[in-house]
Amino acid sequence: MTVVLVIIHVVVCVALIMIVLLQTGKGADIGAAFGGGASNTLFGTSGASTFLSKATTVAAIVFMLTSLLLAYLTSQRPANSVITETPAAVEPKAMEAAPAPPAAEPKAGEPAKSQ
Repeated sequence: MTVVLVIIHVVVCVALIMIVLLQTGKGADIGAAFGGGASNTLFGTSGASTFLSKATTVAAIVFMLTSLLLAYLTSQRPANSVITETPAAVEPKAMEAAPAPPAAEPKAGEPAKSQ
């Protein structure tokens, strides 16, 4: 069921993008009044405005419903994970190194050794 919803979701997403790109902007009508070429659209000057706006609304509703259904179905899955099933590896403790002996200080009459 999830695979079918994902396929529907992707198809509606592409359709929504295409429908929005087919629509003309609000400034296209003003440009057409002064002889601009923006009035030569696929569906005419205003014939497709109702069709495309209804198609946009339907595609947006289907997109939102599939989004919500996919989110719900994903949240209802049992929480199986590889991490929780695998026990943690226990490392043996390393032997602690003995502290180094302190450096011998020169006695009061001997010159300091240079290294």
